[in-house]
Amino acid sequence: MEYPPKISSLDEQFTVMNHTINRREFIRKSALSTLGLTFLPHLISRGAVNDRLRIAHVGLGGMGNQHMEWFAALPEVDIVALCDVDKDHLHSTLQKLKGLKPEAQVQGYEDFRQILDRKDVDAITVATPDHWHAQIATLAFQAGKDVYGEKPLSYSVKEGQMMLKNLNRHNRIFQLGTQIHAGDNYHRVVELIQAGVIGKVHTVRVWKTGFSPGLGQPKIQTPPSSLNWDMWLGPAPYADYFPERCHFTYRYFLDYSGGVFADFWCHICDVVWWAVQPKGLKSVVSRGERTDGIADAPKWLDTDMEFDGLKLFWTSTPPKVPGAAERHIGAYFEGDKGTLLCDYSTKLITINGQTVTDIPEVVQTLPRSPGHQQNFVHAVKSRKQPESNLAYAREMTLPMHLALISWRLNRPMKWNATKEKFIGDKEANALLDRKMRKEWNLI
Repeated sequence: MEYPPKISSLDEQFTVMNHTINRREFIRKSALSTLGLTFLPHLISRGAVNDRLRIAHVGLGGMGNQHMEWFAALPEVDIVALCDVDKDHLHSTLQKLKGLKPEAQVQGYEDFRQILDRKDVDAITVATPDHWHAQIATLAFQAGKDVYGEKPLSYSVKEGQMMLKNLNRHNRIFQLGTQIHAGDNYHRVVELIQAGVIGKVHTVRVWKTGFSPGLGQPKIQTPPSSLNWDMWLGPAPYADYFPERCHFTYRYFLDYSGGVFADFWCHICDVVWWAVQPKGLKSVVSRGERTDGIADAPKWLDTDMEFDGLKLFWTSTPPKVPGAAERHIGAYFEGDKGTLLCDYSTKLITINGQTVTDIPEVVQTLPRSPGHQQNFVHAVKSRKQPESNLAYAREMTLPMHLALISWRLNRPMKWNATKEKFIGDKEANALLDRKMRKEWNLI
């Protein structure tokens, strides 16, 4: 089969690589025939049946398959479409879904825009590389779809602003894929801190061990015939293909992500933003090391941030505080009455030299999650934003972008939190956004 595939029988040809596509005409007349899938009657617009939620999954790597499995297990959800620019990923996920749901009628696509044109799709999940998150979600909002999107929220600060603007304009629902947020431990940490058991929190130390690999010096190759490499790159700068640049290890290239730092920031800083709600960021200064290979995301990154009444320190090794060394990831809250140490599933509260795992006298004040994906389903049906909503996720994600900019420019930065701009630094402000490749600037 010629790749990229061409549908030459239509009045207007669909050609992925040169992007000459009349989407609505294409959807009206045909559906992607890859893998022998047929055009299904449910493409015709219809209302929800029995209050069921019809979901499509975009991006079918490791996390995309997790999305599919999670939502397939929810009784009120129908998975109606799968999408990936890699035919091998699409085929294997279709086969897996057939094993889980033999009765499912599912259409496969290479181009997510075909899904957005379907009137019978209520919501999508997005597990693409980071540099595609914002455009896909924004286009979905504009098409009237709700979105469950993987972290980090966006590739840049400006993209996060664009997402929030469009979510509000189109009255959509968004849930960030910080699955640990749904667990009881984070809820309980937030209750304890907000109840004042350790007093006013003035310092937070967060960490994640591990280094981004250099990935050697691979040779340029011809992309495999199963992969639409031009669309995989999408809005990012054009780059020649080698396997290390694609799929899982994309996260170690700054054109697409930000290494281990960006991969884990949201998971552990989630509990910090939820518990103490940092406001008024004033300054950020980062330190780190470059890798010894082709990968250009930081091998490791440490950053110091100052907010109104709060200092936050991120390190790539555990801080020298009790209990941190045994944990590969964690947050340590320092208050004027005591401390609280936590990771994803445990917590230790120390007051007056005494350490306990909980304080039963502090009553439960936060409703517990029915499950992260179920929370999203409930939000879509109720039209009330879920716990990891976009406005919250954007505030939590923004400092991550600033820390990477400080590392890239190798200098401290002053930040105007009201204007969301660096103070007196044009070079740094230029990195708050990125010009997209013209043919893939779809907004």
